[in-house]
Amino acid sequence: MTAFNEFLHWRSDGQTLFVQVAGSWTLEHYGTLAQIRNLQQENTGGWPVPVFTGPIEIDLNDIKALDTAGAQRLYELLGPALETSLESHTTLPAERIALIRTVVKAIKQAPAPERAMKPPSPLLEILGRMGQAVAEAGKQAWLLLGFIGLTLQALSYNAFRPRRWRLTSVIWHIEHTGFNAVPIIALLTFMVGAVVAFLGATILKGFGASIYTINLVAFSFLREFAVLLTAILMAGRTASAFTAQIGSMKSNEELDALRMTGLNPIELLVLPRILALLVALPLLTFVGMVSGIAGGMIVCALSMDISPSMFLTIMNRDIDLRHFLLGMAKAPFFAYLIAIIGCLEGLKVKGSAQSIGQHTTSAVVQSIFVVILVDALAAIFFMEMGW
Repeated sequence: MTAFNEFLHWRSDGQTLFVQVAGSWTLEHYGTLAQIRNLQQENTGGWPVPVFTGPIEIDLNDIKALDTAGAQRLYELLGPALETSLESHTTLPAERIALIRTVVKAIKQAPAPERAMKPPSPLLEILGRMGQAVAEAGKQAWLLLGFIGLTLQALSYNAFRPRRWRLTSVIWHIEHTGFNAVPIIALLTFMVGAVVAFLGATILKGFGASIYTINLVAFSFLREFAVLLTAILMAGRTASAFTAQIGSMKSNEELDALRMTGLNPIELLVLPRILALLVALPLLTFVGMVSGIAGGMIVCALSMDISPSMFLTIMNRDIDLRHFLLGMAKAPFFAYLIAIIGCLEGLKVKGSAQSIGQHTTSAVVQSIFVVILVDALAAIFFMEMGW
């Protein structure tokens, strides 16, 4: 007979291994039981269970106390033989059999420990982040295209149904997105026009062509600067407002209330904002053109002694009407894109103040990026067409 202290005793007749379990298998003796486990893993001390290939009979009747920690050590030491012995142990109390079976089942169902992974190389990490950003951009583009289709469907459905028009809401949004933005648009374009005229006069003076500053200011503001600066300002001012308004309504579950009453949030909230911006942005673009040219005119009058009447005469002679029309033609497209991006980000809000802030920032960034991208593509198209 061989023993591990008072916990384990065993003997063998050469064919069968007889194991007797005794003592208190509890958390109090967990450290001692751990030492027995270590000896088993090292296969020292003569503990034969890891290497014995014959049948094993286990006697559990002399166990004085047993808890989950002890049952865990029993299974670690005896393995599947412990489960087999439970079937023939009619004298062991039912609660101990149930405890051992529960612990064995929990050990078998426990997930295998994950292997420690080596940290990825910096290059792979950068490539992974780039791929994630590209995938997120593709997802956002897909959502934007779907939302464009949804709003166009709603517009076409309500175009010939005057009773469904929300004229009061449209007029209110025109006032807040259009008329209230006139001072900042006029001031910004006026200052940019003055700067462009000053830089043009400084550079062209060396070539004796200061008079062409008039062409520079008029051409740049009629085709590009007025509509682009107005769209960027509206992206920061209006797209963020649309996102915050619709996002706060969603976080307060007002959109769910609208759907429960049979109202369509797209028709009630999105379409009035789109229509208002389609009206307001072209008007603000015209204001920007006039203000930018006025800023250039004042600089020309003060620094180059070109009178306003001469400025307007040269501009009327050298600048074609098509430049004004091309600049105004881009305004509705910019307005539509800014409006749908702001509304879409508002509908994507999850319901917290942090989510509102994140989507408001996202709306501004996306709107500015899309406006600049579309303006660049339009400039290339107009140049290739010779317009």
